[in-house]
Amino acid sequence: MFSYLSKKIAIPNNAKLKCIAWNGEQGWIACGSELGMLKVLKLEDPKAVADASPAGGQGLNANQTLQGHADSVVVAAWNEQHNKLTTSDSNGLIIVWTLHKGLWFEEMINNRNKSVVSDMRWAADGSKICIIYEDGAVIVGGVDGNRVWGKELDMQLTLLDWSPDGRRLLFCTTAGDCHIIDAGGNPVSKVPLHCKDAYTGQAEIIGLDWYKGQEGYSEPGCPVLAICLRTGQLQLMKDEMDDTCLVLKTGMQASNIKWNSNGSVLAVSGVMGNTGPAAALVQFYSYSGQHLRTLRVPGTGINALAWEKGGLRIALAVESFVYFANVQPNYHWAYFAGTVVYAFSKPDRAETCVVFWDVQTHETHAKYVRRLVIVKVCKLCPYCHLLLLTALLASCHALC
Repeated sequence: MFSYLSKKIAIPNNAKLKCIAWNGEQGWIACGSELGMLKVLKLEDPKAVADASPAGGQGLNANQTLQGHADSVVVAAWNEQHNKLTTSDSNGLIIVWTLHKGLWFEEMINNRNKSVVSDMRWAADGSKICIIYEDGAVIVGGVDGNRVWGKELDMQLTLLDWSPDGRRLLFCTTAGDCHIIDAGGNPVSKVPLHCKDAYTGQAEIIGLDWYKGQEGYSEPGCPVLAICLRTGQLQLMKDEMDDTCLVLKTGMQASNIKWNSNGSVLAVSGVMGNTGPAAALVQFYSYSGQHLRTLRVPGTGINALAWEKGGLRIALAVESFVYFANVQPNYHWAYFAGTVVYAFSKPDRAETCVVFWDVQTHETHAKYVRRLVIVKVCKLCPYCHLLLLTALLASCHALC
C-alpha cells in the first residue's frame, strides 16, 4: 500500500474541527467545528477535473455552512439511504438535516437539556438511529422522527455501534467495558476485551467500528469488528463474542479508528513520541492484522477521520484543517503470454474473483478462489501462480 497527502481545506475563523463524516453514496462531507460551525462540502469529480485540466487541482463542487448550532459540533452521522444528516453539539442539541434541491435544510430539532450526546449511529439499513448520552440515557428512533424506545442505563456511555443485522448494539463506557444490548434495549453480555489483558488500570476505549458487509467480505469469517484503547492496543474480532480475536500494538496514543468501505483496511489515528514534539500519524492495517502503511500528518493530533467510498481516499480533521490523503492499495494482478490476470471481490460472493483477460481477442475467463494471498507469474514456465491460504494456515499453489 502507498498513501500520501493530496489536498488541504481550511475551516473559516480557525475553528478547530471536532468531527467529520463522509457520505459514501453522494460524496457529501460534514465537518463539525468549534463555535457552532457546521460545513457540508463536496469535492469535484476527479475524472471531470482531469478531463478539463490534467494539471489542475481538485476543487469544491459544493460548500455550504449550516446554521443552527451555537456550540461545538461534536458528532455527525449520515443516513445515506434517506439523504439525512444528524448532528449534535456540546450543549446536547440534535439537528436532523435533509437535502432539497442540492441544499441542506433543517428538518427536526431535539434537546433533552440534561446531558451531552456521546455518540449516535444509524443502523445499516437507515431505518433507525441510536443516540447515547454521557449520563447513560439511550434513545432509539425511527427515520420518521418517532421514538422506538428509550432507557436510562446506570453507566456513563462513550461510544456505540450497531451489529450488521441491526439486532444488537454495542455500548462502550468510561469504565472501559463494552456491553452487548439487544434490539429492545435489554443487556445481553459483555464483549471479551483481550486487548486489556496486559493493561493495568482503567482502560479508555477510543474507537469502536463494526463493518456491516455492504460491499462483501475479503474472505469468509474475516474480522469485521474493531475496538481500540487510548494506549494503542487494538482488537480485531469476527463477531461480538469472538474469543480468538487478533490483538495488535500500534505503538502510539490512539484517537480514532475507521474501516474503509469494503472492510479490507482499518485506519488508526494517533500521536507518537515520548520525547520532543508528538507526531500525528495514521496507521493502516489489513483485516488480518498486517501493518500496511504509516502516514505522517502535519499538526499535533487528528481529531477525526472518515473514508471515501471505495477506500481510495481518507479525510483527516487536524486542528482547523481537513487533510485529504490518497490511498493506493496493493492490487492483485499479473501479465503473462498476452493475458492480464487481475483479482477482485464481489459483494454477493465469498470467494475472490480472478479474471483472465486476453489482450488480443479481449476474451475473459473468470475463476473463483478462496483466501487469495498473491498473484505471480513465473518467468521459467508459462503459468500464472495463485497463492492461497488454506485452513491450516499453510500456503498452496493453484496453477492456471
